[in-house]
Formats: sequence, C-alpha cells, structure tokens
Amino acid sequence: MDSAVVLAEALARGFTAYALSFRYGQRHGIELLAADRVAKALGAADHRTVTVDLSALGGSALTDDIDVPKDRSGESIGHGVPATYVPARNTIFLSIALGWAEVLGATDLFVGVNAVDYSGYPDCRPDFIAAFEALADLATAAGAEGGAKFRVHAPLMELSKAGIVRRAAELGVDLGITHTCYDPVVRDGEAIACGRCDACILRLAGFAEAGVPDPVPYATGAARP
Repeated sequence: MDSAVVLAEALARGFTAYALSFRYGQRHGIELLAADRVAKALGAADHRTVTVDLSALGGSALTDDIDVPKDRSGESIGHGVPATYVPARNTIFLSIALGWAEVLGATDLFVGVNAVDYSGYPDCRPDFIAAFEALADLATAAGAEGGAKFRVHAPLMELSKAGIVRRAAELGVDLGITHTCYDPVVRDGEAIACGRCDACILRLAGFAEAGVPDPVPYATGAARP
C-alpha cells in the first residue's frame, strides 16, 4: 500500500518512475505479484525485480524460522523493534536503487517509509534518510566526481496509515491491487491476508480511521477495527 502511494506521488510530481522490487528470501511471493500489478496499473516506465537473498543471513520473521507476531495491540506494535524487522534491509534496498539511479542518470529516489514504521523500524527514520543521502553523494561516481546531489524522497514520512489511505484516494490509487500481509493464508488456491499480523492490523486500523472500507479480502475471523 505504501509503495503504491509513493509511486503515485512520484508520478504526480512529474517524475518518470522506474520501480524496483526485491526477491530477498521472503516467505511468500504474493507481494511481488502485487508490485508488478501496481507498477503496470500506475504507469511506471520500467519495473525490475532484483534478487538478493537475505534469508541466507536470517534474523527476521520474514526470512527465517521465526513466528510472525499476531494479534498485537496498536500500543504493542508501536514499541520496540519487531520480529519482522529484516536487518539493514532498507540500507541494502536503497543501495541497489542508488546503483540503478546512477545507471539511469537519475538523482531522485523515492521510498515508502512512514510515521508508523518510524516507531519500530530504525531504517525508516528521518535521520537514516538524511544519512543515506550524504552517503549517496560520496559513494557514487556521479556524486563524488560529477557533483551530483542525490535526494531520497519519503513523502509518507509524516503520514499515519489513515493519512496514506486518504492520500491514495486523492491520487486515484486502487488499493485493492496492493498486498500488505506478512503471513497470508492460502484459501482456494489464493493467498488471502491473515488480518492478524502487525501489517494487517495497522492497515485495517488506517482504513477504519479514514472511514473507507478496505477492498482486499481477509481470512475468515480476521479482526476489523
């Protein structure tokens, strides 16, 4: 959901968008199918999926044999680094995006970090974004030799999930083609959002606060705020 809105933001600001996804050893590939749908629906100039196997390192409920947290309260979700944190993931992903940007001759990178993620994930914070921008200027030939100034745009940083839902509506983004769940349930051969993991709980709460029904299906018995 966040990445879809960020892509729409980039396009709305007049950028030509090159979308990048990662096959990083996550437990399921449904999010990659959703990313492809979103990139095509919104009109990205190109969409590539890069493989970088972080499951070889483990350390996360998304890449290792660790239970995905379920049924946590919003207060619990907002404190501490959760088990779904993938060590240094955003640093790795942004580094690869930076490499592609240099190949393309681009200096603007967009990433979907936001105020909710800020509470739990250290690589979703403003100081991380600022530090990566400084790194980009030193780590690339375009920056160190050519004087290019890279910018990492995080247009959702100050938005709540409800704010992101509202912004999606303003930009005309169909959130029904997005996928958020960390641990989907297979039902009749289709991956359905569990409704119980942190990502589902935050998404559902955002839709509820925004007063908009979530268009994606959830497994039977999923909690709806």
